[in-house]
Amino acid sequence: MRADPTAKTVATVWGLLVLNTLGSAGAKTIVPLPRSLIQMVTMGALVAAFALALALNLRLRIRASAFLLLLTLLLALSVISSVHLESGFGALFRCARLALFVGTLWLLSRWWDGSPTFVRHHIRMYFAVLGSVAAGLVISPGAALPDLYGGRLVGALWPLTPPQIGQYAAVITGLTVLLVLGRRTDKAGAAVVIVPSLVLLALTHTRTATLGLLTGLALAIGSLILTSAAARRFFTWAVLCVVVAGVGFASALQAWFLRGQSKENFSNLTGRAKVWDALLAAPRSTTEQLFGVGLGDKSFGGLPIDNSWLAVYNEQGLIGVGLVAAVIIVLGGVALLRPPSLERACAIFLISYCAIASYTEAGLGDASPYLLHLTVAASLLAAPAAAAPPPAPEVRRRRAPRWAQTSEVA
Repeated sequence: MRADPTAKTVATVWGLLVLNTLGSAGAKTIVPLPRSLIQMVTMGALVAAFALALALNLRLRIRASAFLLLLTLLLALSVISSVHLESGFGALFRCARLALFVGTLWLLSRWWDGSPTFVRHHIRMYFAVLGSVAAGLVISPGAALPDLYGGRLVGALWPLTPPQIGQYAAVITGLTVLLVLGRRTDKAGAAVVIVPSLVLLALTHTRTATLGLLTGLALAIGSLILTSAAARRFFTWAVLCVVVAGVGFASALQAWFLRGQSKENFSNLTGRAKVWDALLAAPRSTTEQLFGVGLGDKSFGGLPIDNSWLAVYNEQGLIGVGLVAAVIIVLGGVALLRPPSLERACAIFLISYCAIASYTEAGLGDASPYLLHLTVAASLLAAPAAAAPPPAPEVRRRRAPRWAQTSEVA
């Protein structure tokens, strides 16, 4: 059976969006890649994604949603806050990138039908990214586990940081587990994704991704307990495994969780709290409080902010914080109102994961993997497209009798 070429092209567009959000800053790779080259590749991927989506949807058939409307308002706010150039001309460049990103999502909304189609695209694309990480680990373990990052796993072929790798591994692990519980994939195929992803997640020592995976799965599976026997069995076994691991491997888990940090360093979230305090204490005009200083590189004083809400406050102001909060609240509210289903569970997992990760990771206010996660959730919560009405039966006209036909007289 031949694959639908349109579906393959939609998957290609999604893969290009994933490539665009991988970023250009990270660890040193085996083969040094100039940052300008990486930025050219990622921006080229976004332009290609928009062009392909437009070619697929020349008639501009879209499915309006509150999610896309809120993203569009966030884009407009970003342009307003960036036009004063307080963050330099790079702010306008980032606005253009966000505009192409949101425009591509609008064009893809035509194929949002409440099915797990985009979940499968998501898993395949990020599994390919993790495949490059695993390949780098095999080729050069020293480059993949550098001392600069405390021996944590990084991307040795493409500059990926431990939090990025942990995020991708946690998200596709959670989604694959839910597909297995919903009997949408076989266990052997799921194990091929889950086992390597968990190994890579463990090697990154990423606490946020681990906590997001466990909490997101607990909430997602909890939404299926009343209607799925498989979910009840999995939840029971998971609780038993957690209890056994907590009792038998408490010291090892604590050492993994602390990553060799002191209690003081752990309490201020590896220095993040100092940056947050400085950002909140900085003087701001009323305009800057409301609209922010424009899209930047999610840093303050040369240090990463590592908090989505404070990054949005810094760049898009209190209005931006309100719009991002509205995105989470709207998607979460729609998910809670839907009847139990696999699609609803996957959406709950993605929404809860993004909400948890937003505390120590930035990205909800700009083109990022977190917005792609929320886009998948929005596609899962979309109502199925209405079926087209059947064509009306053709009515054959009876030919008039010969005696009733009139002839023209020349």
